Amino acid sequence: MKIVETNFTVDGFTLKGTLHLPECPMPPLVVGSHGLEGSRTSAKQMLLSKVLPANKIAFFRFDHRGCGDSQGSFIKDTSLKKRTKDFCAAVGHVLDMKVTSNHIALFGSSMGGATCISAWQDLERAGFRVQGAVLCASPVNTRTITRIPMAGNDKRPALSLDFFKKNLLYDLSDQAKALHHVMIFHGSADEVVPVENANILYAAMQAPKEMILHDGGDHQMTNRAHQQEFEQKMTAWYKSVFNI
Repeated sequence: MKIVETNFTVDGFTLKGTLHLPECPMPPLVVGSHGLEGSRTSAKQMLLSKVLPANKIAFFRFDHRGCGDSQGSFIKDTSLKKRTKDFCAAVGHVLDMKVTSNHIALFGSSMGGATCISAWQDLERAGFRVQGAVLCASPVNTRTITRIPMAGNDKRPALSLDFFKKNLLYDLSDQAKALHHVMIFHGSADEVVPVENANILYAAMQAPKEMILHDGGDHQMTNRAHQQEFEQKMTAWYKSVFNI
């Protein structure tokens, strides 16, 4: 596997990304979007960076503005609209590198899943053909979320309720109707994003589609058996999307 560290610019911010290339010419590409407080080193991003290249699929992981090693302020520069713009720029940047094919699929976990849903039609309007996606614990309608993480932590200061109302209040039910060839993972006991979001998303999407509900699973997918099932079925789904 070849690993390429690269930067790209969106709205004047320099964003940091890492491209993982398999040992084959012009492979298909999956681009990932991390969760609200995550980064390109989040657990699922790192897993895909190993598993997909081993199966002849390139994977690009990057830090959204205000996260990880990218420029920006988490408080000032985080919104679904801005992350959608980051994601579309990431796809365009990698394809401009001319080291993968133009066959692309998406990956998103938590808010990253919402970002993929939001970006899907923007990508297609820009001339990119999205062939499918894998989405984990994606908040389709944030009005379903009752446990809002406002307290500060080691990654960011405390957040106000106004921050969420201004930047993270959305309903993607209509946008989800454009999706197809999507596999959903969600824990039935998700304490952050209620499982009803998976049901909303699955009902809205076009076939082919699949929903995997992990019995008793939490938001972070900490159960080892759930992780193993995710790795196996996620990999098989992308291979089927790309006809590998």
